[in-house]
Amino acid sequence: MAEIYLAGGCFWGMEKYLSSIRGVLSTEVGYANGRTLHPTYEDVCHKNTGHAETVRVEYDPEVISLRFLLQLYFEAIDPTAVNRQGADVGVQYRTGIYYTDPADLPVIQEAIGELQKTLDRPVAVEVKPLENYSPAEEYHQKYLDKNPGGYCHIGPDKFARAARALVDPENYAPPEQAKLRETLTDIQYRVTQEDATEPPFANEYWDLFRPGIYVDVTTGEPLFLSTDKFESGCGWPSFAKPIDPRVLRERLDTSHGMRRIEVRSRVGDAHLGHVFDDGPKELGGRRYCINSAALKFIPKEEMEKEGYGYLLGLLENE
Repeated sequence: MAEIYLAGGCFWGMEKYLSSIRGVLSTEVGYANGRTLHPTYEDVCHKNTGHAETVRVEYDPEVISLRFLLQLYFEAIDPTAVNRQGADVGVQYRTGIYYTDPADLPVIQEAIGELQKTLDRPVAVEVKPLENYSPAEEYHQKYLDKNPGGYCHIGPDKFARAARALVDPENYAPPEQAKLRETLTDIQYRVTQEDATEPPFANEYWDLFRPGIYVDVTTGEPLFLSTDKFESGCGWPSFAKPIDPRVLRERLDTSHGMRRIEVRSRVGDAHLGHVFDDGPKELGGRRYCINSAALKFIPKEEMEKEGYGYLLGLLENE
């Protein structure tokens, strides 16, 4: 087990958000990195103690890496805001990452650096060793579980995304080109590495509807569930949504005189296909049109053996 302390505005919402992430074992709200020991909520709010409302996160590093946990934390905050999150303003609402294991610092610094590359303004997230932490009063613990509909500065869409954060990219490695040439078939290589398109109705999975998951053929990263697959009539595998929105990358494709949205895999950066807005409305309205050659199908009965047993619950009705 491992622990990290994360400050991100009002700790009611941040605790609920973090506790919904797969691999998080327990959460506790408290006050961290202030100037006094054992402050009360009133002290923190009105007596300038310098503490940040913080969530202690105990997690299983075998299930979720610190790097991925921090990426999910960043999704829930405004990382450039100083002493403010949402409508809450004050030093106690600052963002911060407080660590107890010095070995975590390089991971934290690297994550902050990667985040900074995506922003126009400086990252304002404080990074320090944990100091003067004390748990908050009992009525603050699991506040939103006790008070459904209570105040929360984090939107419901972010809670939904956190719950779908199922696939940790740290478990998969970008493939080497030489190895891909050895292991992929000709059509698999041309599709994933050269952005080719396989023939419709003459590919492996277009009409397959067995229970299981579809993974990136280059890395093994899970991409789609069989429960989200539907017959579109296009001749390629069609899915309503990915297993986790983070496993895909979308970008504008203007090749062949058309404007389309290309879909690529997150870790492998493999060309998968395209996404269109003509899918079934009852399934969300999107159609991920994916080349079979970019995928590997793992039947439900083989998922445990292949290391995907943790996703079996998503197919429980299959």
